[in-house]
Amino acid sequence: MAFDGLHPLPPRLDRCAVGVMRFDSEPNESWLAGLADRLAHGNTEWVALLPRELLEHASVRRIIAERFFDYHTLPLDGVTRLLTTLGHAHGMATLKRGECECAEGAASGHLVGHSPGMMAVLRTIPRIAQTGAAVLVTGESGTGKELVARSIHERSGRKGGPFVAINCGAIPANLIQSELFGHERGAFTGASQRRIGRIEAAQGGTLFLDEVGDLPIELQANLLRFLQEKQIDRVGGQQPVDVDVRVIAATHVDLAQAVATACFRQDLFHRLNVLHLHMPALREREGDIEVLAKHFFRLQAHEGRRSLRGFSRSAMEALRSYDWPGNVRELINRVRRAIVMSEGRLIGPVDLGLPHLPVVHRSLLTLEAAREHAERDAVERALRHYPGNIAQAARGLGISRVTLYRLIAKHGLQGSGRLLPVGGVA
Repeated sequence: MAFDGLHPLPPRLDRCAVGVMRFDSEPNESWLAGLADRLAHGNTEWVALLPRELLEHASVRRIIAERFFDYHTLPLDGVTRLLTTLGHAHGMATLKRGECECAEGAASGHLVGHSPGMMAVLRTIPRIAQTGAAVLVTGESGTGKELVARSIHERSGRKGGPFVAINCGAIPANLIQSELFGHERGAFTGASQRRIGRIEAAQGGTLFLDEVGDLPIELQANLLRFLQEKQIDRVGGQQPVDVDVRVIAATHVDLAQAVATACFRQDLFHRLNVLHLHMPALREREGDIEVLAKHFFRLQAHEGRRSLRGFSRSAMEALRSYDWPGNVRELINRVRRAIVMSEGRLIGPVDLGLPHLPVVHRSLLTLEAAREHAERDAVERALRHYPGNIAQAARGLGISRVTLYRLIAKHGLQGSGRLLPVGGVA
């Protein structure tokens, strides 16, 4: 068995990740196992050349099916068909190389997406990064607000400094002041030594306050003073500490509404909301779902079987039709689960935990049937978007709860595990 170019490749192919492997002799099982491991890495598209009789060996058939783009039997009946195959392989290698570059960019803090909403975000980030003003990033949970904050930091003059993130909603109220501002030795029971808080730890860099809307009202005054004076007081401290930090805050809460209900200080809101950036929900990012799904598949494919190639057409249709209440975070989790659980060569809707959507031949539907289909689809989407809350789902549809219950029963949705039962919380 040997590598053999067989024929000079056209100039456009000789520098690309395309290879030809020729099998000349009886297969060796251990050699084939090692070959499978080597071919599992990298983005080279391989084309196999082999005598037809070697295809009688199950191990040869398996490795060609799982690891090769295509194969040709020997003797060749000419090089034209081989060169056509290599051209197709070149195209696939180019696509994969582009996806890998996209994945590497996202892994290093770059955002992925081509929808109008995401392009607006990507155009805004460099302008925001060049200033030192506070930034408020809004958007639903799971849309990537921290990734935006990191992107701003990495493009700013503070990129050489630390990026310190703290989730204001994940720390108990009795500890958050010490976490943010630090404490002196002996400030309280158990404070055996001085501790630097998160704000001070971000000196010269960026402080990311995630879910700032969950910050207790009694601590908002301390944060406001820090933003105004650029100083902090450690718990138990006697002297203020000067801190040079840029603040980026994020929240899924409507802070303007929180101000109106006296849950958030108006003066703090205006201090944080100097520059505003909104992250669109995944369902609003037309065309990005497929790009992101393939991107996360490339990142996590090593966790699954080597023969797994990607998504089936029905899986992609299910991804595009789903409302994604958990946004990008949910997409990551579903793709990762599918990679582990899939048993075929392509990921299907069931592997993603999504319903299989039958192809609807709309040209064959009567007007009444089309209305029924649209009605059921609207109800399903509302129930997925407002899980556990019939009242909100009904308001979103512009109907009463009684009417929504009737539609759920009409379309037989009460028994579906992924939708809210008829007896759910109203």
